[in-house]
Amino acid sequence: MYLIVGLGNPEKDYANTRHNMGFDVINEITKNTGIKVLKNKFDALYGMGEINNKKVILVKPQTYMNLSGDSVIKFKKFYKISNKNIIVIYDDIDLKVGDIRLKPKGSSGTHNGMKSVVQNLKTEEFIRVRVGIGSPENKEDMINYVIGPIPKREKEELEKAIEKAAQSVMEILENGIDIAMNKFN
Repeated sequence: MYLIVGLGNPEKDYANTRHNMGFDVINEITKNTGIKVLKNKFDALYGMGEINNKKVILVKPQTYMNLSGDSVIKFKKFYKISNKNIIVIYDDIDLKVGDIRLKPKGSSGTHNGMKSVVQNLKTEEFIRVRVGIGSPENKEDMINYVIGPIPKREKEELEKAIEKAAQSVMEILENGIDIAMNKFN
């Protein structure tokens, strides 16, 4: 079984923001698979199904970004999911707008949601799908940049990245992280 987690903030208030790329990728996966992410458990919206003959749980933590790990660890423990079968999807200011990067493990960097996940899982050994959102010219404007509305000129690039990130998750499930990295990085 795979735990596929998109990081973001509750969509009622934060839809269409750069910080919700993880949720947007989960939404794209649901569109492609028909898996509904409507159930509520462990402070998250989730849905279960199969992708490429693999059982999956799609998760959107509702704890707000900085506490995402609280929800992730509860799913991991309850369903006894191995760290190697956890895929976390999130926005990354260190990548150009529209780029994606897959990694089998790594640090949380400056991303508070990832810091929470690493802290709760007590490991950096799980798969990451990073969606590039770029960074503001003025670093002091970071909060407004990540949770503010996305300008029209960036929206199209980010929509392509969301589709590509969703495809990369399918590839990971079908052929593994190494083949997916060769194809998408």
